[in-house]
Amino acid sequence: MAICTKCGNPKVIINRKQSGQSLCKECFIESIRRKAIKTIKKEKLLEKGDKVLVALSGGKDSVTLLDILDTFRKRNIIDICAVTVDEGIEGYRNEGVEIAIRHAERLGIEHKVVSFKDSFNITLDDMMKIPNHRGSCTYCGVFRRWIINRAARDFSATKIATGHNLDDETQAILMNYLEGNVDNLTKIGPKTESKSPLFTPKIKPLREIPEKEIGLYALAKDLEIHLAGCPYSQESFRGEIGEILKNLSKEHPTIMYSTLRGFDKIKEALKKENKGNFASNTCFICGEPSSNEICRACTFLNELNKN
Repeated sequence: MAICTKCGNPKVIINRKQSGQSLCKECFIESIRRKAIKTIKKEKLLEKGDKVLVALSGGKDSVTLLDILDTFRKRNIIDICAVTVDEGIEGYRNEGVEIAIRHAERLGIEHKVVSFKDSFNITLDDMMKIPNHRGSCTYCGVFRRWIINRAARDFSATKIATGHNLDDETQAILMNYLEGNVDNLTKIGPKTESKSPLFTPKIKPLREIPEKEIGLYALAKDLEIHLAGCPYSQESFRGEIGEILKNLSKEHPTIMYSTLRGFDKIKEALKKENKGNFASNTCFICGEPSSNEICRACTFLNELNKN
């Protein structure tokens, strides 16, 4: 019978194939917290006095992120606020929004819900009905970033924290490599900054923690989470890549860790070879920062309106 390799407790809740560890509930919770804190310290993601905007969907990743960052808030190191984006996905998003609202109220933090409908006068469901669309994840990623970056300025936040986990990061690395998108590859990492003062730096404290362990952390701490998956995710290229990585991980349990660490070693070289001449401009339609006359969000909206 397996016992906890940390304390000897026979009530084990996880056996980590990648490390050989068996952990009880208390030791597992502490290991996740320590791993996130290690990433925060190693990558210098937080500074005393930061006001951190959490992108709070109500799902396991963002709720776990909020829970861990709240330990810094309780020690008066940082302040926290949150934004929830309602993409307009019928039968899916409403529950997550309600859960996010309850977490914000429980912690007594500033929080707002912003919808695609209010911001762009169109929902993601509406976009998917338009012929020759670019795909749900393409639109969702661009429009969500537009909303979250604007919300960060509204809250006067100094950092934006997202719940990207190890699976998310390795999927992004593999996707962009296979598509030959070197520019996007250079933007993957624990912290994303821009020369434009209108962009708020983004941080990913959970990027070295597997998705299934984040889910287990939320359950072990009895955190209320939205369990449903996005109905569009399996139709995406990211969904296909995710399945490939999950299947590889069955026989090669460290494959995602080695993918992430290998990429982190070559990332700086990629940046040097792919130095762009980013002009710190603003979109002449919406006023948001853009390297072109029109930002991607407004470009997509123009396309959608034409179709």
